[in-house]
Amino acid sequence: MKTNIGLDEKDRAGVTVILNHLLSDEYLLYTKTRNYHWNVTGRDFHELHIFFEKQYEALDEIIDEVAERVRSLGYHAFGTLEQFKKFSRLKEEVGDVPPADKMLQHLLADHETVIRQLREDQQTAAEKYHDAGTSDFLTGLMEQHEKMAWMLRAFLS
Repeated sequence: MKTNIGLDEKDRAGVTVILNHLLSDEYLLYTKTRNYHWNVTGRDFHELHIFFEKQYEALDEIIDEVAERVRSLGYHAFGTLEQFKKFSRLKEEVGDVPPADKMLQHLLADHETVIRQLREDQQTAAEKYHDAGTSDFLTGLMEQHEKMAWMLRAFLS
């Protein structure tokens, strides 16, 4: 059935590209956070183990919301690891598990990358694709990432 929500197909397709890139970023960040939850060691193990769990649970909800936003626009959300890896703007860390302080630094850098991209994508959704709904949605996600980044910074201080 055709999607008739007041946005033409070109605009819906444009924001879908943005959202699928974001979905890829979120999934990679989720996986990295979950990996750190499993593999953290050191004197702050217990606190960081719980902290990482809360962050990956929040990211899991974000992933679902982004995928559902794509579907609400009448398109398919990415759903394979190959797509996520290909379209993510974040990088995986292959090799040894870093120490806890490096885990925090890597996650902070990734959240800040996502935040900067969200700022750009929010404007593009509003100005180029005339999609106030997606623009607002991206602003809300940016606020969630800003809070997660603040918490990571607090651990590093």
